[in-house]
Amino acid sequence: MTPFRLRNVPLLSRVGADRADTLRTDVDAAIAGWADALLLRVDRRNQVLISAGRAVLNRAAGIADAPPEDAVFLGRLNDGRHVWAVRAELEPPEDLEGPVEVLDLRRTGDVFDDVSAQLVATATALLNWHDAARFSPIDGAPTKPVKAGWSRIDPVTGREEFPRIDPAVICLVHDGHDRAVLARQTLWPPRLFSILAGFVEAGESFESCVVREIAEEIGLTVTDVEYLGSQPWPFPRSLMVGFHAIGDPEQEFSFNDGEIAEAGWFTRAEIREALDRGDWSASSQDSRLLLPGSISIAREIIESWAAQD
Repeated sequence: MTPFRLRNVPLLSRVGADRADTLRTDVDAAIAGWADALLLRVDRRNQVLISAGRAVLNRAAGIADAPPEDAVFLGRLNDGRHVWAVRAELEPPEDLEGPVEVLDLRRTGDVFDDVSAQLVATATALLNWHDAARFSPIDGAPTKPVKAGWSRIDPVTGREEFPRIDPAVICLVHDGHDRAVLARQTLWPPRLFSILAGFVEAGESFESCVVREIAEEIGLTVTDVEYLGSQPWPFPRSLMVGFHAIGDPEQEFSFNDGEIAEAGWFTRAEIREALDRGDWSASSQDSRLLLPGSISIAREIIESWAAQD
């Protein structure tokens, strides 16, 4: 069997714009670029407008003469224009041609081009962090955004806080041959299965977390833990780090932490058949096995394993 690796870059890991991090502290450059800058609106449900596979961008100057305090800088396009984001109601530009629809990134982000995927993932992560970080975790004092939305500062003490990211592992357990484990969480619809995931604990490596989480969730002892790739998951602020590992189909499942309702070993043929039916939101209700949506790294890991000869 060929070495297991991801066939494609996970959808939310794609890069299509220059993050231009040096501009975050260059106030003069930010103000100078605002006149021609573009603006991504993200509503309270983390939805955006989309047209022809691209996130709809408004003229930034249409909301203010300079970047508002709550705007976040996303980067710079290939043509040099800056892109910012704000939490706001969704409004298409008056001169936009073609149909427009509201897009929930968590469900249908696979329709995005690379630029839009990067901009929306970054905007969602930053805006969600700002919503939850308006007060200092040290003394409860109000904080204000600085560095174009990439940090917050306590005006009294000068203490600076940066966007928080919660690392989590996600792992496909397989037998090294033709079978892999899929599991269903207790809150998921019937027949919706995916691979196993969990948050990294303090003082723990990614690999150790994989071993611990799988033992806790389904009772299997896994070996040969190997890294596959990663993907931001801004719901609200995770980073999913993907792995695969070897498990023994003869070992019995044990659901120890109450998160998993059921699990099973599925053959490559069974998983290929389920993949052919689309993701869980598009599959017919008579499908025996429903799999996660294309926007998640779980889907890319499953597809990559299933594609092996």
